[in-house]
This record gives sequence, C-alpha cells and structure tokens, in this order.
Amino acid sequence: MQIIHSDDHIMILNKPAGLPVLPDGWQPDAPYLVKLLEEELGKIFVVHRLDKFTSGVMVFAKTAEAHRSLNIQFEKHTIEKVYHAITVGTPPWDEKTTKFPLRANVGHKHRTMVDNRNGLRSETRLKVLKRGQANVLLEAMPMTGRTHQIRVHAYALGYPLLGDVLYSAPETDLIARPALHAYSLTFTHPETNEQVTFTAPYPYDFKDALKIIRASE
Repeated sequence: MQIIHSDDHIMILNKPAGLPVLPDGWQPDAPYLVKLLEEELGKIFVVHRLDKFTSGVMVFAKTAEAHRSLNIQFEKHTIEKVYHAITVGTPPWDEKTTKFPLRANVGHKHRTMVDNRNGLRSETRLKVLKRGQANVLLEAMPMTGRTHQIRVHAYALGYPLLGDVLYSAPETDLIARPALHAYSLTFTHPETNEQVTFTAPYPYDFKDALKIIRASE
C-alpha cells in the first residue's frame, strides 16, 4: 500500500486493487484495508469506499473532527472525484453526461442496473482522454455515489470497461479486473481550510492495459 500523504488530520492512500475497504460479506475472514491500516497505524476513520477491484486514491480521517468535516463535504458533493477507465469500443463523442437512474444489488450476481422507474438519481460526466483503434482512455467524474456507477453507466452507453465481465465485457488477458482507477480527489482540508488535490499513480496492471491504446496510435 502506498501512502501518498499523511498529517495529523488525514491520510491519503493509493488503494491496491483486489482488497476490500471493509470486511467482505462473502469472505468475512479475508484481509481488508481498514484492518491492515489500523494494525500498523492505529485508529482511522473511513470517509468513503472504493469497490474491491478498483484501485486508486482514498482519504481517511485521523480525528473525529476531520471525519465530520470530510463527511459533510461528501454529503454535499463538494468533493471532486476523478476516475480513469479503459473502455471496450470507441464512443463517437468526446464528452458526455449520463444520468441513467440506477438500482443496486439486483439478482444473484448483485449487479447494479438501469431502472427508469425505481432507480436512484445518478449522474456521471465522461470525457475521452486518449483514443485507440478499439479502446479509449476515459475520464469519469461521478456526481453521485451509486454502487458500480461508472461501470454501469459506461455499459449502458454501450462501452463497458475493459475486463468488466460482470457488465458484459469480453474476457481479456490484458487485465484481470475492471479497468477502473480512482485518479484524483479534490477537497477542502479539514484543518487548514485550503483546497487540496491528491492524485494516485496507475498500478502496473492498469499501465499494462493502456498499451492496447498506445499500440494503435
């Protein structure tokens, strides 16, 4: 685990893919991120989560006051979250905002699905950063925080994420998980009240998968 920043109030971490933030309901005895961190660093407060298979930047609070401040920012959607993803297929647009309403935990695979009647309001802003012949590197900014939101919105548009077999992407040897990385977080520091931005470098599997785009340039 890579610690990007740490002070008396917050800690910024580059979460590895494949490790759940909290105990996994299906594997309660498996390692999880918070337990590993607290064994090494002591008490921390969880502010938000990333999916088990999503890598990237996370913020944790070290004090109750910092936890409260960050929670309010997340609830008011004043924190800017930027993800990078690799798609299957090349969309004709360069930028798009999608607002498919989503309903989580559907069926025995516990998928999230578009549900125009009972789904919750969801919004993701998308921007193509780099194009290949059959894939693009996509920037995704979720304006709401639904389960699997970016993955399902990409799938609903017809461009599932590379490696995301749960949402109909074909199996691939390029990456063994959905190609989704939490790239940056921008928020107000709970102690200094300054706006700060932290970014997380790509992990090796994501960098390797990006070669499919570079090879077609």
